[in-house]
Amino acid sequence: MEATSIPSLFTSLSIPQNHTTVGLSNLLSANSQIKSLFHHKRLPDVGWSDVQIQRLLFELSCLDTNCEESVKTQLATNNGNSSSSYPHRWTGAGEREGRIYSTLVSSRHFGLGHGIGRSGDVMEAQPKAVGSSALLRLCLRLALDAVRRGAGLAGQTVKNSGRQKKKKQQKDNNNNNNTASGDDESANNNGNGPASYGTLLPVCTGMSMALVLSGLRDRANQLDKQLANKDATVTNNSNYNDEEDESEAVAPPERNIVLWSRIDQKSCYKAILSAGLKCIVIPTKTHPTTDEVSTDLDALQQALDKYSHRILAVITTTSCFCPRVPDEVDKVAKLIQGWNNDNNIIDASTRGAGIAHVINHAYGLQCHQTNKLLNRACTIGRVDAIICSTDKNFLVPVGGALILSPNDQVIACISKNYPGRASASPMVDLFITLLSMGLNGYKGILEERRRLVEHFRVKFDVLAKKFGERMLDCPRNTISFGITLDKLVGVEEEKKNVQITKFGSMLFTRCISGTRVVPTGETKTISGHTFQGFGSSYERYPHSYMTAACAVGMGEEEMNEFFERLEKCWREYVGKREKEARKKLKQMEVKDS
Repeated sequence: MEATSIPSLFTSLSIPQNHTTVGLSNLLSANSQIKSLFHHKRLPDVGWSDVQIQRLLFELSCLDTNCEESVKTQLATNNGNSSSSYPHRWTGAGEREGRIYSTLVSSRHFGLGHGIGRSGDVMEAQPKAVGSSALLRLCLRLALDAVRRGAGLAGQTVKNSGRQKKKKQQKDNNNNNNTASGDDESANNNGNGPASYGTLLPVCTGMSMALVLSGLRDRANQLDKQLANKDATVTNNSNYNDEEDESEAVAPPERNIVLWSRIDQKSCYKAILSAGLKCIVIPTKTHPTTDEVSTDLDALQQALDKYSHRILAVITTTSCFCPRVPDEVDKVAKLIQGWNNDNNIIDASTRGAGIAHVINHAYGLQCHQTNKLLNRACTIGRVDAIICSTDKNFLVPVGGALILSPNDQVIACISKNYPGRASASPMVDLFITLLSMGLNGYKGILEERRRLVEHFRVKFDVLAKKFGERMLDCPRNTISFGITLDKLVGVEEEKKNVQITKFGSMLFTRCISGTRVVPTGETKTISGHTFQGFGSSYERYPHSYMTAACAVGMGEEEMNEFFERLEKCWREYVGKREKEARKKLKQMEVKDS
């Protein structure tokens, strides 16, 4: 209903003009909010109400061609009545028309049944789904705004954001017959920050990793092939008088290897294999003065030299379970760029693709310290893609990922690599949540987590000391914390690891979720590769331990309840162990007598 027509329409219903003016002011205010959102494409400072959000969603839904009643309603209305006139504006004769049978399902999705993207690009607009397309683009802009102004990730630099400079770069590239990737983009990040560009994928972190690697492989093959053809052309031109010296383009080596700094989470390793690539696990090392397990830069350098141009990418991780700490992504980024430079992958005319750097930042957006590390990595070295989970960072249901990059061409190749259309559900969830939070709400949950971290650390340390254990000293991990379990079970006791694992099971049955109990010397085989010391990301970690996380969304009351239940459960477990030991001793005494 247009605001300009409301006064006359309401007057015809004998509604007093002064009453109409009040209602009209509310409508104008709501319209102004929506207009501001589309104009600025930024998070509102204060979150919207549920009514405001629902109104916008239904208005966007009305822009799609399937915006009318459900299939179930149509069938119930027209079944057996061929003479009835068709009451809807659109008729669909395709195999996929966004039809939804259940009114409950339609309501759950606000009628947005067409999904997002097209077969060529997950971010491409759909002619049948203008509303869904607008929601996707706006959701991405809101997510980028949240990670920039909320989480502190740097965006595009001012000197590289002007339209005139972009046009000039495109013109120079065309004149110089360079690749379509932009000047110097393979060798560095043009000074851009990690949140300069982004795309949204409707899959979890592991599958997003596989899609990112597949996109990078396609891009690398294209750039390497262009370089090989160019080299062949230059050689032929220099030897045009000698037919015997004519050269053909030499096929570049296949980039099918990924170097992965070990972290004992199955998803990333499986993602590499799912992309059809070979994973080389780079071992970690322990810190000489703390309990930390971290990046082995020397081992990475050796692998770079050994596998050389067959390497597609290096994967590092910033969010991990204690005692593993975030990879030194700044040093890795500098190491990779140095290797690329040493192999002449620096000049626009001779670079090729180079070795890419992918950062698994799954739930790292909530950690300000790690975000600063990403900003530094993009400043001093090579970073191609950063993968962030939507559920762990923005408190939405599982099923989406935000991919960040300082390079727009990398984002383009990832978006175009998604096969087919995609579900809009994860994007709708994220869109609703970001509008509901607003910038102040998002900053608030991050600040609350930072406030609780020190309380969490102190309480965990106090509890450990009550049972003769100690806190693992891992200062670079400010999300996951660990305490030793070395005295939980006797050193000489049979099936020690089984008994320690039972403690973890006992915690879960007492309604304590999220903790991890890791005994020493465990092995795990994943797709043919055996990991020694699985769980600690290191082959010979000296302690059995348990971990717990102070993650975004945890409140102080929940934290306090967690420690109360953990202490109670621990005492119960120790009591049972002591009772079993006395019973066993008594049986031995009877047997000896």
